[in-house]
Amino acid sequence: MTTAAASPGEGPLDLLATAVTSDREMLALRRDVQEACRRLGLTEAETVRLATVVGEVGRGLLGARGLTGRLTLVEGEPPQVAAVFGWSDTVRPPADALDAARRLLSRCEWDEGPFPRVILGQPLEVTTQPLAERAAGLRKELMGLGGVSVADELRSQNHDLLAALQQARAHQEELQRLNQELEETNSGVMALYAELSSELEATNSGVVALYAELEEKTRQLSLLNEAKTRFWANVSHELRSPVNGVLGLSRLLLTPGADPLTDEQSQQVQMIASAGSTMLALVEELLDVAKAESGRLEPELVPVDLRMLLHQMRGTLHGTAAPGVSLVFPGDTPQEPVLTDEVMLTRILRNVLSNSLKFTARGEVALRVERIVREGRPWCVLTVTDTGIGIPAEEQVRVFEEFYQVRGAHQRAHSGTGLGLPYARRLTELLGGRMMLDSTPGEGTRVVVEIPAGPRPAAPSGGPAAPDVPLDLVVVVDDDPAFRATVRPVLAELSREVVEVGDSSEAVAVIRRTRPDAVLLDLTMPPPDGYQLLARLADDPGLSDVPVIVLTANDPSGLENSRLVHAQAVLGKTHLSASRLADVLAPVLAHRPADGRGAQG
Repeated sequence: MTTAAASPGEGPLDLLATAVTSDREMLALRRDVQEACRRLGLTEAETVRLATVVGEVGRGLLGARGLTGRLTLVEGEPPQVAAVFGWSDTVRPPADALDAARRLLSRCEWDEGPFPRVILGQPLEVTTQPLAERAAGLRKELMGLGGVSVADELRSQNHDLLAALQQARAHQEELQRLNQELEETNSGVMALYAELSSELEATNSGVVALYAELEEKTRQLSLLNEAKTRFWANVSHELRSPVNGVLGLSRLLLTPGADPLTDEQSQQVQMIASAGSTMLALVEELLDVAKAESGRLEPELVPVDLRMLLHQMRGTLHGTAAPGVSLVFPGDTPQEPVLTDEVMLTRILRNVLSNSLKFTARGEVALRVERIVREGRPWCVLTVTDTGIGIPAEEQVRVFEEFYQVRGAHQRAHSGTGLGLPYARRLTELLGGRMMLDSTPGEGTRVVVEIPAGPRPAAPSGGPAAPDVPLDLVVVVDDDPAFRATVRPVLAELSREVVEVGDSSEAVAVIRRTRPDAVLLDLTMPPPDGYQLLARLADDPGLSDVPVIVLTANDPSGLENSRLVHAQAVLGKTHLSASRLADVLAPVLAHRPADGRGAQG
């Protein structure tokens, strides 16, 4: 049973209302419904559906007491045209007719109350004309229609049925055609699927083979890189020894206490020493380039006296200037030390200055040093200007490519490897800075090197800033008594108590007993070595929060970094100072709990 929603009542939107007591009246009602639907703009299919359902339901209700039929327009979204049957006894509409109505119409409702009612409706197209005006106009048109005979109605129904039959046949033929096309498409899809599956399988096989080949190439490349690194290390060692011998013997020959040399011999020995120094520097640079490419060249940051560094460089480079070219160094170098890698900074300046001197035939090569503050951090700006031949605009980017040299007549007079500026820029970037170049052919070149001169500003956490990091207790684990004696005065500046552990097997027990503020841990010791001790501390819930600084005298490129992730920092034993340790420990101790050792000082 379907309960009707709000059903239309009699009113200004009714198109017609009639008592239905015979077949003739039923045929007339069906004819009026059909005509009204056409005039309202319904499609022929919608018209036939509503008229046919009205006829079937009405014939099933013939004989019911007080049976009436109405045709009305219903407001809504969208509006509807509805045929309404009402009667006053217990006659029920045919179930098959209601089932057909639910399938064919947008609205089919049956109210099985004291006054049964069936509502059959179809949606109307929305227009700008008010629905009441449409109802009034259509009502007049329907009143002008004459009566209908049974024969006329049958002919009308036959016509509608023939039209519906033809439409159904056309639909059936279209459906057959679509089914045939679908079968053909399915066959094509299956064939294409089979072809694609075959191609995909072949592609997968090729990808697997390619992946295996790439994996093998990667392995071979890794082996080649390792071999290259070993080669550079061996070459460096093998070349350094004889070159150092040449330099040492040259210095002995030139010492005041040596046998006197003629002026010509002295000049020749000086040339030997100069060539040896150049060769040694080139070997070091080539080795550093190889390390930088593999990511194993790391700076050792220490306080550097810039005045002393520039004084030594002035003495080294003064003799390389061409006659008539002045090498100008600043007379007011900032006195504050620069926190950087002294060797890297020396090589950066030597390469930039040497490059300017090489291509300056007259005028001067000048170095200017400035100290600035950027975002709370001190920076050192070193600017080298020359009055040399300059670099064309199209070549200024390429001069930073390894082994590239600007082409021109000057190249024949000034040989080189093309590593100077690329090597200097790479070192500058490793120090956290940048190098810029601008040049005008015939006027000269300016190279600007900017590097950090101090640590980053401490986070505003209220903790102590480096180097003022007061500690209660520090544990040093190192089997070398000489190093422990060396580092003892350094730690005395940071901590009130220092506990030294020479036997690594006792380290964990000592650390657990003393609960230090920090641990300094050597890597190379008899088992357990530094790697193993670091892993034990990381796995111990009671000790995993103790900051550990790893100390090593080994080359940083040879360390197993994957086993050092728990370390707060990895520092070289060379140039170890209280300020370096304080810089590393300050950020950690500033965030320790208030009841921790680091907060008690």
